[in-house]
Amino acid sequence: MKNLAVVCLCLALLVACSNQANTQSQQVDLLIHSGTVFDGTDSPAKQIDIAICGEIICGLSASGEQHYQASQQIDATGLIVSPGFIDPHTHSYQELKSTDKHQNLNYLFQGVTTVINGNDGDGPVDISASLQKLNPNGIGTNTAFYVGHGSLRKQVMGKAKRHATVAEIEKMKALLDTAMQQGALGLSSGLYYVPGSFASKEEVVELAKVAAKYHGIYDTHLRDESTFNIGFLAALDEAIDIAKQANIHLHVAHIKALGVDVWGQSKAAIEKINQARRAGVSISADQYPWQASGTNVRSAVVPKWAMADSETAFLKRLDDPTLGQQIKTEIKENIRRRGGPDALLITASKNTELLGLTLEQLAQKLQKSAVDTVIYLVRNGRTRVASFNMNKDDIIAFMQQPWVVTSSDGTNGHPRKYASFPQKYQEFVVKSNTLSLQRFIYSSTGQTAGILGISDRGILKTGKQADIVVFAPKQFTAAADFKTWNRLSKGVQHLLVNGQQVITHGKYTGKRAGQFVKLKREAIKK
Repeated sequence: MKNLAVVCLCLALLVACSNQANTQSQQVDLLIHSGTVFDGTDSPAKQIDIAICGEIICGLSASGEQHYQASQQIDATGLIVSPGFIDPHTHSYQELKSTDKHQNLNYLFQGVTTVINGNDGDGPVDISASLQKLNPNGIGTNTAFYVGHGSLRKQVMGKAKRHATVAEIEKMKALLDTAMQQGALGLSSGLYYVPGSFASKEEVVELAKVAAKYHGIYDTHLRDESTFNIGFLAALDEAIDIAKQANIHLHVAHIKALGVDVWGQSKAAIEKINQARRAGVSISADQYPWQASGTNVRSAVVPKWAMADSETAFLKRLDDPTLGQQIKTEIKENIRRRGGPDALLITASKNTELLGLTLEQLAQKLQKSAVDTVIYLVRNGRTRVASFNMNKDDIIAFMQQPWVVTSSDGTNGHPRKYASFPQKYQEFVVKSNTLSLQRFIYSSTGQTAGILGISDRGILKTGKQADIVVFAPKQFTAAADFKTWNRLSKGVQHLLVNGQQVITHGKYTGKRAGQFVKLKREAIKK
């Protein structure tokens, strides 16, 4: 009995000591408590407190388990808490250079804390020089860069309509090697666009091998997402072969089956990717949740060969009786591929009277054919169009794949720039239950970070950067649409970028807390 009493006493002392330890306060800058927390690891929601010290998450514990002395607190009762969303495909570099104090609010109010730039082969060649051009007073979101294959080509050989020579490839490889050392995420290509469309597969393989040395990735706008040249499935084969030969992770940008000719091919594309993954090729993709794509009218319907070399050369071809007629014939076919003139909506133009008109409506107004209206547009400045060319069944089929993450491909004139993340949440989580909330958050946070190689973000874990979004599940909605594409989304109550409160109680605080994010690879999740 005496021994039993001693044991009981020891146990009581241990419990008392444990309770005393738990009641000791940890001094922190900010505490987020009482929310429903998804940590970005594809795990179910938890009730945990999140402590932040400076830029870093410095404490995670079950609600009420650990006592914190916090300078500030966020009561997240009834709200969803997750890592800040990461957008792997944006065109926001110009905004990040601007002196506008409201810089990148379109992304912040979607819950996005990190944007990737340099997609579609258009990324900067000199990363260090590009960083110097960012707003010296701070940037609204974190950003990282790809090096663009098209940019490398332009610097070394202009817009020449030919394959690169061995010497030219070596020059491009040297430029890419330097950029990778400066922290680039990898190589991006836009093989659909000029001048990337003039490159051979072998040229891209040689460059991708350079990015692979640094454990970077190969991000590609496929050579064809429709039937414009080699066809959607053949373009996917080409991308997979590049990844195999270069031994690099392949990331397919804004995956889609674009146009009536390839509707339904999502099934075959998914099987190709799954088969390659089973064979050991590392592949992922991103997708924006809209049935309309967006680009300038030239890229949408003008043949690539016509735009080679220079603007002067392009206009000369338009004026040539033989070449001009060939261009018109191909424009007519490209309009058909995209669903016809009534499926092309003008979304951005210096002539504001054109906004909101379809190509068909403008043609009627000008009393021209649809083809001649395109010629009129390309001769009179840059015009952007939304092309309603996707089938919803294909969109859902891609979205449900475990290797597809969320993106915006944000461009002026298209609501995807202001509303892709809440649009996906409302349409495919809340309304149709296509995705679970857990899956939506994972594919917008931790999974994306793992693919890109920015492993210090995207997950709520001690020691990670404190990029955190707190949103109201019933209010998180898109306000932008195709009539008014630039309205800020609703429902983000609090947003932290590197530990700083950028949005609080639904209001922008004016802080620009973004940083340049370098490649920091841990492991890609296939």
